[in-house]
Amino acid sequence: MSIRPGSSPVQPVEEVEVEGVDYGWVMQTTFVVTILVGAPIVAFLSLFVTLESWGARAAFAVRVGAPIWFLTAVAVAVYARRTEAGDGYASPGDETGENDENGGI
Repeated sequence: MSIRPGSSPVQPVEEVEVEGVDYGWVMQTTFVVTILVGAPIVAFLSLFVTLESWGARAAFAVRVGAPIWFLTAVAVAVYARRTEAGDGYASPGDETGENDENGGI
């Protein structure tokens, strides 16, 4: 592969201003919260059910874990929509330095 002098082999990355919910943040947060909160709930609930085979354990985890995942995803999406969480962009005051501790200096 030959590269012309003065040209870079790396393509420039384009940035896009997106308004609204950052769905990447929603997916990542849903994943983490479901693991941290959902797994202990499934483990606790499994104490009250007789699960004699690995297939029964897997089926139980899916039956109980799916609604937990769904409710977590809905809650995180609603939270992100209401609070603009995870938007990854500075607030309007940050551009002018109004929110700096040093007064934008």
